[in-house]
Amino acid sequence: MAKIDTILAIDIGACSLKVASFSYPASGGLVLEKFAYKEFAGDLQDEEYKIALSEALHEIVDENSFIDKTVYFSFSGQLAFIRFVKLPPLGEEEGRVRQVVEYEAKQNVPFPMDEVIWDYQLIGNIEDNTEIETMFVVVKNDVIDELTQIIEDNNKNPLLIDVAPTVAYNAARANGIGEDDCSMILNIGGKCSSLIFIDSGKFFVRPIPIAGFAVTQQISKEFGIPFDDAEELKKKHGFVALGGAYEEPDSEVAATVSKIVRNVMTRLHGEINRSINVYRSQRKGAKPTKLYLAGGSSVMAFTPRFFSEKLKIPVEYFNPFQIVSLASHIDKEALAEVAHMFSEVIGLGLRHATECPIEISLMPVALKQQQELKKKTPYLYAAAASLILCLAIFWSAVSYKKEASQQLVDTAAFVEKRTQEDLKLVNEARKIKERAQTQYNNAMSMLNGREDWIVLLDELQLLLPDNIWLTKIQRGTPSGTESLIAANRAQPRSSIRSMLASRGASSDRKVASPDIEWLEIQGYTLKMNETTHMVEILRKKILKSEYFTDKESELQVPVLNEGRGVDNLSQFKMVIKLKQPIKQ
Repeated sequence: MAKIDTILAIDIGACSLKVASFSYPASGGLVLEKFAYKEFAGDLQDEEYKIALSEALHEIVDENSFIDKTVYFSFSGQLAFIRFVKLPPLGEEEGRVRQVVEYEAKQNVPFPMDEVIWDYQLIGNIEDNTEIETMFVVVKNDVIDELTQIIEDNNKNPLLIDVAPTVAYNAARANGIGEDDCSMILNIGGKCSSLIFIDSGKFFVRPIPIAGFAVTQQISKEFGIPFDDAEELKKKHGFVALGGAYEEPDSEVAATVSKIVRNVMTRLHGEINRSINVYRSQRKGAKPTKLYLAGGSSVMAFTPRFFSEKLKIPVEYFNPFQIVSLASHIDKEALAEVAHMFSEVIGLGLRHATECPIEISLMPVALKQQQELKKKTPYLYAAAASLILCLAIFWSAVSYKKEASQQLVDTAAFVEKRTQEDLKLVNEARKIKERAQTQYNNAMSMLNGREDWIVLLDELQLLLPDNIWLTKIQRGTPSGTESLIAANRAQPRSSIRSMLASRGASSDRKVASPDIEWLEIQGYTLKMNETTHMVEILRKKILKSEYFTDKESELQVPVLNEGRGVDNLSQFKMVIKLKQPIKQ
């Protein structure tokens, strides 16, 4: 296994995520750099579980800045099928061992072999020429594919996939548990408990479908409240009632909850006793002498005391961090609160650091091939480089006797080809630049003309003499304006409608709107006694303006009817050419 500086270990539980970043100093050992724990809701067999898991993993990675790319992860034993089978003596021939194991796997796995990923572990020494106990771990392809996809969606690279009970066993063995006697680890999770036997190299695990959710369901049923409220009630008042002559708590709710917890723990104790009997009778195991507690649901008060009284053996919480060095920035108080839930994560970290007693790999074949290809990539590059080098030497030897002139011709042709390619790129770049320049010029033209109308209207306002006001400003034409106005006034409404209809019929033609070169203004002036008419004053001012024409011929003042029935008013109209047309 290629060593790397750090890995990210992730244990995916039925309702929680445990994540830790480990580093591996050159001097050896295992150093915890970061850790995180997060709960989420969902049913293992439900699509919502995958969504909740994906969101929880994304949040935990972002919030804690886990930057390690290589991931070792394990998943709940509920998702796997674990079976222990005894095989006859097989000798030392490895191929024969594999054949027998595959045959037994087909007989014991309750699914078609092409629908599952499986691995096995021989527990015992095949050289002893005695029966060998074999453990099979089987999981559906879909489960592994979905979990690896969730890991990869968070920009991580799964390098090892294991199952929770086996990595917990490795962590326990590394911490010296079960070396000289038989010990048990009881992991009480949310939806399932796992009982692991560690007996001087022997290994046995039994999943028990009694855990924290069983307590919550009973509380929900007893109090007639929703599941989420029952979970909160369990966390607030949950402890194992001591039973017997012990005094009950003052709170009736706490007393009821504690009795429910004790009832569930009593059922769990019954399953533990049955598991011990199976282990001792069928597996020829020794009597357990100590129990270690782990898992999120094991922290309810008086749990160790309850099992110690029932099993008549010492009970304590499993602390897997005894073999792990802690980085200086680790919050030790926060770690102490969740240490009993990180045995699987420590086991994953050990898989990278050292050889472990049980090494299960549930990597999909396609993912294995992809990773094998990545490992071989440097060698493929080296082989390709060697091949290219050999070809270059051969070509050099063949080309050595060629005439120098031919070499110059080839070189010139190569340079010409490259030059033509570069020229093509330059021309394409020039066209892109010209298009961009045109767009830029158009945009600047629009921007520069955005104030034309405002400036023009301001100028008209400044030029107007007293007693003159404007009533209309519109596009003008150098001649024919009067006749056009008269024609429009005289045209019947039906004719106007038909004219609009005829225009609409050709509206699909795209005609560019011409720039405005002439401006028509209309207004009124008071009739005064001055010798110079106000309209004439306005006309002269316009001819002197920098915005309007200074040519008499380009400023037309058609005669309009005066007064409109009012003696002291005179109506006027001017058609003026602009010095600078206004863009449309």
